[in-house]
Amino acid sequence: MIKFPVPKSAASIHPTSTTDVQIGRRKFLAFAAAGTAIAACATIPVAAASTSINSGSPRKLRLYNTHTREKLSVTFWSNGHYLREGLDQLNHHLRDHRQNESTDMDPRLFDQLWLLQENTGSTGRFEVISGYRTPRTNAGLRKKSSGVARKSYHMQGRAIDVRLSDVPLKTACATARKLKLGGVGYYRNSNFIHLDTGPVRTWAS
Repeated sequence: MIKFPVPKSAASIHPTSTTDVQIGRRKFLAFAAAGTAIAACATIPVAAASTSINSGSPRKLRLYNTHTREKLSVTFWSNGHYLREGLDQLNHHLRDHRQNESTDMDPRLFDQLWLLQENTGSTGRFEVISGYRTPRTNAGLRKKSSGVARKSYHMQGRAIDVRLSDVPLKTACATARKLKLGGVGYYRNSNFIHLDTGPVRTWAS
């Protein structure tokens, strides 16, 4: 619930200009819209999400990079351990395409994606909007959008912005929230969800 400060008395209320009122109204509407989006994502009915993993089962992902138009089908886990070749392919696929630089992504992020597709029953592919970001790219994006964090998990290789080609965005968001494996952001207008391996938290924009 969003709480607004309440003045102790009428004497503490200062006259405001029409511009101040308009700005305040815009902020209120923005908060209200975000709250509605979070509620929509949270209340959509989905089956109970399971984080149980058969350690011996291969874990596969299919991805499509919306910027480079590259496609990838890869097994990143098999026989109880991560596969170096598979991780390297994912690291390259999720590179910062603006700077053509990659990093070692957090493998737990790939586990999140795999569990998301398993729990939604998806047979489609993940469409990648953003993976790794260099500090330079992140700074450039911050100049264009207030929604880009200064210390973004993208710069640590711990975040990804995606959508599933065959699953409604609300369903993917609600399922990811139930998994409780990290941060989940719902970006309805931009048509993607943000996933990261940071603390469990949710937000919407």
